[in-house]
Amino acid sequence: MQCPRCKYSSSRVIDSRPAEENTVIRRRRECEECRHRFTTFERIEKTPLLVVKRNGNREDFSREKLLRGLVRSCEKRPISLETLEKLASDVEVDVYNMGESEISTTTIGELVMDRLAVIDDIAYIRFASVYRQFSDKNRFLQELEELAKRLEQ
Repeated sequence: MQCPRCKYSSSRVIDSRPAEENTVIRRRRECEECRHRFTTFERIEKTPLLVVKRNGNREDFSREKLLRGLVRSCEKRPISLETLEKLASDVEVDVYNMGESEISTTTIGELVMDRLAVIDDIAYIRFASVYRQFSDKNRFLQELEELAKRLEQ
């Protein structure tokens, strides 16, 4: 590791510890030339995952964007932020475990809706109304009937 002060290319690790919920290793280093101490972080390099939108555009998968959508659909509902963060993390893990470099918004939406239906009916309907783009009240009522059948099972 190159020293940020003198640019010498050798340093020794003084301390290592996990950070960011064990997804990162934080290392304190010391330059062997000038003795300057600095911190580095080691992360697993994730393969970029692109989300294919309905219009064909592609963008990077964003857990934060997913979480914002969940928070909006659960507004004024008795659902903790912790529950929504877990749901977003579970969906993110599932998406990466598929091993694909691209995934459709349809697949992500279905993963979210399967989990949201178990957590809260109203949040599920709110999310579905945006995700499925209900065009009229009949489609909305059809979704409610499907949810009721799912909950009866």
